[in-house]
Amino acid sequence: MAERKRRKPGETREKLMEAALTLVGKGRHFASLGIREVTRQAGVVPTAFYRHFRNMDDLGLQLVDELGLVLRRMMREARQNVLQADKLMEESVAIFISHVQQNRNFFIFMAQGLAGESRAVQEGIRSELRFFSSELSNDLRRLRLADHLSDADLELTCDLVVRTVAFSLTDLIGVSPDDEYQVDQIKVRTTRFLQLIFVGAANWRTASRPE
Repeated sequence: MAERKRRKPGETREKLMEAALTLVGKGRHFASLGIREVTRQAGVVPTAFYRHFRNMDDLGLQLVDELGLVLRRMMREARQNVLQADKLMEESVAIFISHVQQNRNFFIFMAQGLAGESRAVQEGIRSELRFFSSELSNDLRRLRLADHLSDADLELTCDLVVRTVAFSLTDLIGVSPDDEYQVDQIKVRTTRFLQLIFVGAANWRTASRPE
């Protein structure tokens, strides 16, 4: 009798995570997924789930960690390619859209999680966005694009940028990736949003505190 092929360590875990993302990509909300449904999609028995995750929230948090890696790759690409300040917003938005198209299920999961029922997953995603905002703040200081802003006002500016991009994500995942016209419209509109934010920030003067 042929020897049964053994799965490599971590393979089942990856299958379960990929199964959850696949179901999300098919229109299911992560918060509504059950363990049996995920294991059936992954092609493993339900008991295998508990060797890797305590519950669906635990699986969701592991997906948040993977999402964080996707966001960091996006950030690295932006830093490597965005060399001119006047191209900063346009090229950054183009890179963001490219990564959403390449990792669509992850970003659908992110959009769901921000308003989802799982407080743990929601806070995990918000934590990743806070990190993203902090890194953006550091980059703007490095590029000397916000020298006149106080740390507090720069933090608010970057938070507004991240919230704006996150909001545009809902538009982006709502259209077909093949609909080039709609995708381009979202790109143009998001770039304009960011331009307006930075025009405002460029003319903002931090109010002095009363003596």
